[in-house]
Amino acid sequence: MSKNIIFSVFLLITLAGCAGTPEDQKAETGATNVADYIELEESGSHSDVYDPLEGFNRVMWDLNYNYLDPYIARPVSLAYVDYVPSPLRTGLSNFLANLDEPASMVNSIIMQNPKDAVTHFNRFWINTVFGLAGIIDIATAADIPTPGGRAFGDSLGYYGVGNGPYFMVPFYGPVTLREGVGDTADGFYLPLSLLTFWQSLGKWAVEGMEDRAALVSQESMLRDSPDPYVFTRDAYIQHKNFKASGGEVSEEEPVNEEYLDDFLDEVDDY
Repeated sequence: MSKNIIFSVFLLITLAGCAGTPEDQKAETGATNVADYIELEESGSHSDVYDPLEGFNRVMWDLNYNYLDPYIARPVSLAYVDYVPSPLRTGLSNFLANLDEPASMVNSIIMQNPKDAVTHFNRFWINTVFGLAGIIDIATAADIPTPGGRAFGDSLGYYGVGNGPYFMVPFYGPVTLREGVGDTADGFYLPLSLLTFWQSLGKWAVEGMEDRAALVSQESMLRDSPDPYVFTRDAYIQHKNFKASGGEVSEEEPVNEEYLDDFLDEVDDY
C-alpha cells in the first residue's frame, strides 16, 4: 500500500506531462540477454519503451543511482543482511511473502492459470495454519514451491493493456502506469488490505533491503553499460512484458532465464 501512495503522489505531479500521450504507443520491448542489449546500445539502436518524461526521469535516475543508493539504500541494505540473524530474516521474509499469496492466486485465475492459482491457495493456507502465519515455509518443504508472484498489473498486460508511461520515482525506482494501477488493485485483497500505512511501509522497506542486497552481484552490469539508465529501463520493461505473458516467450524474443532470476526480478521490487 505504501508504494501505491508514493505512486499516486508522483502520478499527480506528472499527470500534466502525460496528457499528450499518443494513442498509438510503440511496442514496449527490449533485449533481455545482457550481451545482446549492450550490443544494441553500442550500435545506437532506438529503444521502443514509451518514456515521455525521459528528461525528468534521467534526473531522478541520477539522484537514485549517484546519491540515494550509494549513501543510503546500499549501506543500509548490506547492514541489514550482515547483522540481522539469518533465521530472523528468513522468517520475516517468509511472513511477508505469504501476505502476497492471495493476490497472486486471484491474478493467476484472471490470467487463466488455475494450476498456479491452486498452488498459491495451498501455499497460503498451509503456511498460515502450520507455518506460524507464514513465518515457516512449510509449503516449500512439502514440495509445493512458489510459481512466482502475480500482480494485477500482470493481469492487465495479459489482456493486452500496455505498460503506459514509464516513471523513475526518487528512492523507489522504476514504475509504469499499468503497474501503479495494478498495485493499487492488489492492495484491496485480503490480507494486504488489513495493513496500515506504517505496516505497509515496513513491508516495502524490508523487501526492498533484501532485494537491494541481492543486486550487489549485478552492479557490474550497470557499470559496464554505456547508458545505465536505458539499460535498467529496457530490462525492467522486458521483465514486465515477460510476467504479463504468463512466463511465455515468443521465438523472436529469447529469454535468458538466469538473467531474469538474477537481475530483473530484483529490479522489479527495488
